[in-house]
Amino acid sequence: MRKSALALTGLHLLFIVVLVLPVVGCKKKAPEEKVVNVIVQTAESKKLRPFIESTGTLNPNEEIIMGAEIDGIVKSVKVNEGTIVSKGMLLATLDDTEFSHEVIRARAALKQTEASLANTKMEFSRKDALYKEQLVTRQQYDDVFTRLTLAESEVERARAALVIANQKLAKTRLIAPVASRVKEKKVSVGDFVKNGTQMLILIQPNPLKLRFTVPERDIGKIKAGQDVNVKVDAFPGREFIGKVSIVFPSLEEKTRSLTVEAIIPNNEDQLKPGLFARVILYTGEPQDMVVVPVTSLLYEGEKVRLFVVEGNVAKEHPVKLGNKYGELMEIQEGLRAGETVVTAGQQSLSEGAKVASQRSAREENGKPGTKDNR
Repeated sequence: MRKSALALTGLHLLFIVVLVLPVVGCKKKAPEEKVVNVIVQTAESKKLRPFIESTGTLNPNEEIIMGAEIDGIVKSVKVNEGTIVSKGMLLATLDDTEFSHEVIRARAALKQTEASLANTKMEFSRKDALYKEQLVTRQQYDDVFTRLTLAESEVERARAALVIANQKLAKTRLIAPVASRVKEKKVSVGDFVKNGTQMLILIQPNPLKLRFTVPERDIGKIKAGQDVNVKVDAFPGREFIGKVSIVFPSLEEKTRSLTVEAIIPNNEDQLKPGLFARVILYTGEPQDMVVVPVTSLLYEGEKVRLFVVEGNVAKEHPVKLGNKYGELMEIQEGLRAGETVVTAGQQSLSEGAKVASQRSAREENGKPGTKDNR
């Protein structure tokens, strides 16, 4: 019995040792805390000029449709598409034979009525003198006075007819109302045109008008006279400068945006109406802004956040964004200049995570975040 009891006691001790050993072993093999390797850069304060970006289309300063004002046959067209015209230049003519004859007839009729009036005036002068001496009757005097009045009316009517005939004759000649350029020629010699038929379309290419839209949230920043920079694909690397001329009084209901018009000088005649333009509208003077590389930002729907390193610990910061300046993004709220921001590796971070940070190559080389300081 004693031997059996001792054997059982030994088995119990062995079983307890077997249970305890794994526990002791587990305590010794506890995993170390994970450290995330990240690249960091210091948030900078830069003096930058606030702006709004948009897109628009360049349009001619004025577009003039030259149409026929009378019916007729096109006799000549003096210009083609692209022709530069000066104010008062003859652009096209219609056959003026009929209208020239009408002017001749009107002149002849005027001369006839003027001669008749001269004779009637002489007769009236004689009858007036005789009437004062009571050598003619009142009836004779009234008759000649009436004929004088009618003769004067006939002269006025003939003069008006001559003016109308000359106006019709003048309408056979299309004259440029302003200095411009021919955009489109719509008729050829021999075409019959009716009153109102479009013959030529002229445009004024200097200056150009630029129309673009800004979102509803930015309309409080817009006013006439603000500077506008324009870039077009036809001239990469170049900027064309203009100024806001018109801020439209109402928003477009569907897009909730406001139309703005700017005047862009085109003295070198490089820009063409119809070009697509990328617009930068400056809304104020340069001011200090906190900026970070765009690579540091994490987007979740409408929320934006980044990570800041304090010591060797990552801290999450929700931020409010401003404008984008090249490779940098303005931070309006949630970050101070001088804080260390994670620019790479932040996708693996969470609040309070341990990090091993390395400065970005750009910062180590002493290069600024962007050359675009606007």
